[in-house]
Amino acid sequence: MPKKGTEPVFREPWEARAFAMTLALHEKGLFTWSQWAEMLSAEIRAAQAAGDPDCGDSYYRHWLRALEAMVTGHKVTSASGMEARRLAWQRAAEATPHGEPIELGRDGTPVPPA
Repeated sequence: MPKKGTEPVFREPWEARAFAMTLALHEKGLFTWSQWAEMLSAEIRAAQAAGDPDCGDSYYRHWLRALEAMVTGHKVTSASGMEARRLAWQRAAEATPHGEPIELGRDGTPVPPA
């Protein structure tokens, strides 16, 4: 994982993946960086209005919600498609022995495209 000094830039691997997906979608032209910044800012404001104490540990959860809003807003996928994929990952994680890579469909259930 990348580091800033001796500290990791991301706390968890999923944070790095969410960051990378955002950059890839921006580079493909799905949205401008100013559109992204506004979506992320709106998500952070909404979370703070709902009582998020903004201690820094929730930043990438806001990032992920903004990314989900961006891809559903641009009709890359639907909310139901994302939920189906989330459930597929959950099933796959539960079916995966500790220490092995998680693979979608590992539980034997077919995984349709998101």
